Amino acid sequence: MNQATGATPHRITIVGGGAGGLELAVKLGRKLGKRGKAVITLVDAARTHLWKPLLHQVAAGTLDSHEDEMEYLALARRHHFQFRLGRMDGLNRARKEVELAAMYDEQGEEVLPRQSVPYDTLVLALGSQTNDFGTPGVHEHSIMLDSPEAAERFHERLVNACLRAQAKARAPGEGRFTVTIIGGGATGVELSAELHMTAKIVSSYGLANFDPEKDIKIVVVDASPRLLQALPEKLSSAVEHELGQLDIEIHKNARVVEVSREGVRMADGKFIESGIVVWAAGIKVPEFLKEIDGLETNRINQLVVHKTMQTTRDPSIFAIGDCAAIPQGEGMPPVPPRAQSAHQEADTLAKSLARMLNGKPLLEFTYRDRGSLVSLGNYSTVGSLMGAIARGSVFVEGQLAKWMYWWLHKHHQIVVNGWFRTWLGTWAETINWARNPRIKLH
Repeated sequence: MNQATGATPHRITIVGGGAGGLELAVKLGRKLGKRGKAVITLVDAARTHLWKPLLHQVAAGTLDSHEDEMEYLALARRHHFQFRLGRMDGLNRARKEVELAAMYDEQGEEVLPRQSVPYDTLVLALGSQTNDFGTPGVHEHSIMLDSPEAAERFHERLVNACLRAQAKARAPGEGRFTVTIIGGGATGVELSAELHMTAKIVSSYGLANFDPEKDIKIVVVDASPRLLQALPEKLSSAVEHELGQLDIEIHKNARVVEVSREGVRMADGKFIESGIVVWAAGIKVPEFLKEIDGLETNRINQLVVHKTMQTTRDPSIFAIGDCAAIPQGEGMPPVPPRAQSAHQEADTLAKSLARMLNGKPLLEFTYRDRGSLVSLGNYSTVGSLMGAIARGSVFVEGQLAKWMYWWLHKHHQIVVNGWFRTWLGTWAETINWARNPRIKLH
């Protein structure tokens, strides 16, 4: 209760602690929670946060997720918001409550019972998951890099494959261990280059009988006519050239119709025998959000919202990030599901909700495309930087692009942790880089 006025503080509940949800919770905690103007609650099914664009590095072993992840409870204490552990599976708009499923530990013991979280204003920032498009065998025989746990699982299988190659000499003509990546978007492309680099580094750590050129084969498959279809063609061409230099096999205009234990089958009948299959083709929002309690959703379950980020059928519910279809203008597609979009949306909504509590009108969101960067490990980084549309875009690559890609991650850390803690963390990363192996070997 607000002691000065005797009124109960406004309850703002944010579901989803990804890039947008966490940044919004931090900003609102500083603006409103610290002053007692609102109670800010962040709900997430995980206990820690890892910036999602880093998952391909976790999978390849070039980043230890435990060194980069941030504890939600610690962030909540520091930034004046509350944290509730739980996975949303329902919504009751009449009672203004978010429904959370029961949580269990690895032994099946109940950690938290089924519960509900009240709200006056609700922000859904649930992100997205990989879309299998109904392809047979995807869930049973592939790994989707939707979470740190999935990335760790992939990494363990990769290291095990390298160890097997060390223990068993390859007979002349015997096939290489193949990693097939379905999806030529940013995740698939970045993972392929990172894996190539990982294989080379692993071979330098004394693995007898392991030759990255002979024992590991990396394949990228995409249904589009070019990689990175959503990005500028010049960037796509540069990436394809770099991957070709690394001897990464690329299949374009190739639609996958089945994934099996043995490998991947395409519509033209071609079969790629595979030791590991990664599915990174397209996104969709979790199925439970489809028309949840009468809210309007589109074909991939995104919540349809106005430019104020309010849902079309309930002004007290907002949506940001990948789970929101935010309009840009007539004849234009919705705001693209990217980390920079979520960051901009969180920034605008934090200002907007503070205005709302002061009786001022909500702000409309305008997306500003800052360009795209694609990291190819230590080999290269390429990208296009965009200003106003009238000025077009500027193509960048090499060391400048690498530095800019690194800065995107640091900028997220600064928003969440502040300058000083980010500076300390960067020094710690530098020390660990000098002390530890270049990749995670377990």
